Amino acid sequence: MNNRFRRMMSLFLLIAVIGITACGQTKQQAAEPASGAASGEAKTIKIGYLPITHAAPLYIEDALGKDSFTKFKLELVKFGSWPDLMDALSTGKIDGASVLVELAMKAKEQGIDLKAVALGHKDGNVIVTSNDINRPADLKGKKFAIPHKFSTHNVLLYQMLKKAGMQYSDVNVIELAPAEMPAALAEGRISGYVVAEPFGAKSVVIKKGKALFQSEEIWKNSVDCALVLRNDLLKNNKDAALEFIGEYLKAGKKAELKDEQAKNILGKYMNVEKDVLELSLQWISYGDLKLTEDAYEQLRTYMIEMGLSANPPAYKDFVDNSFFDQVKG
Repeated sequence: MNNRFRRMMSLFLLIAVIGITACGQTKQQAAEPASGAASGEAKTIKIGYLPITHAAPLYIEDALGKDSFTKFKLELVKFGSWPDLMDALSTGKIDGASVLVELAMKAKEQGIDLKAVALGHKDGNVIVTSNDINRPADLKGKKFAIPHKFSTHNVLLYQMLKKAGMQYSDVNVIELAPAEMPAALAEGRISGYVVAEPFGAKSVVIKKGKALFQSEEIWKNSVDCALVLRNDLLKNNKDAALEFIGEYLKAGKKAELKDEQAKNILGKYMNVEKDVLELSLQWISYGDLKLTEDAYEQLRTYMIEMGLSANPPAYKDFVDNSFFDQVKG
């Protein structure tokens, strides 16, 4: 009986050991696929934008790359104003934005950890005036609209007046939502404006205004909208950020073609008439989107000169071209 009892106990212990081992293997095997899925999961990158021509590379990247991204998913978030966009960027509700670079510089100055990784475009900012304005002096004492105090458009206005021997205070400068500017000009509420496209082209196409100056005539290699990302994305999701920036630059090359496919894509993201878009694209370039130190330092100088900032962030602290350079090889 004792021998039988011992045999039964041995068998029971053997079954228990096998059961425990099997359970341990099952748990490990179940954990491994979950862990692998988590580590290989594509990072969702949320990018804010306003519906303007200057954000064209984002639209094209989103439209053409949805099924080809491997390390990230792109989610574009549309905003109606720069303050709303900057609030979302500063609080981490979005990972980045195509934004007025001066606004991003100001946020950086205030302690928000942002990095500019590429430009949104080059050129394409136009001084638009009513048809009776023939020179800067004709604007003296009249209302002139800009989208924001912290904008390249404001700097362009300042430089135009300076070159004409005028003071900034000679013009009654007001801030106005970009979409309202063409109507305000047509109704005589303002005598001119400078803003992101396609709002300049709209007044010219409907013959309610004219292009007095192109941005390159006033400030060669001016810096305007930039692709700005939160630094925590760049540090914690390097592979996703690298792929995202690489696809963005490819989209910039596509935008520069200005072919029918590119125009059709832009038309889906912007409420713009075809002839207005055509003219807008004639003024703008997407071919080289690298933010150089020379161009950035010129902007810093102008911001200090205008009293917009006493100490704008240094190039090395705000601009990160390392991802751009890796993609460009």
